[in-house]
Amino acid sequence: MGLLLIPFIAGLFTAEVNWSVSDFIVMGGLLYITGNALLVIFRYIKRPARFIAASLVLLMFFYSWVELAVGVLFNLGS
Repeated sequence: MGLLLIPFIAGLFTAEVNWSVSDFIVMGGLLYITGNALLVIFRYIKRPARFIAASLVLLMFFYSWVELAVGVLFNLGS
C-alpha cells in the first residue's frame, strides 16, 4: 500500500490534495481488489486470454478511480 503514501505525503505539503479517511479506505479497497483479481488472472487463466482479462480488470480499476474522482457518467465522487 505504498501507493497510498503519495497522496498522504502530498496532503501534508499542499492544500490541493484533500483526501479524507474514507478516500484512503476506498482507494485501498480498489487497490486490494484489483491486485487480487490480477493475481487470480495470472495464476489460473491461460496465456491467450490472460491479456484480455488483465486489461479488463485494469480498465475497470481506472474507470472506477476516475468516476469516484470527478464523476464522468454519474456523480459518485466529488
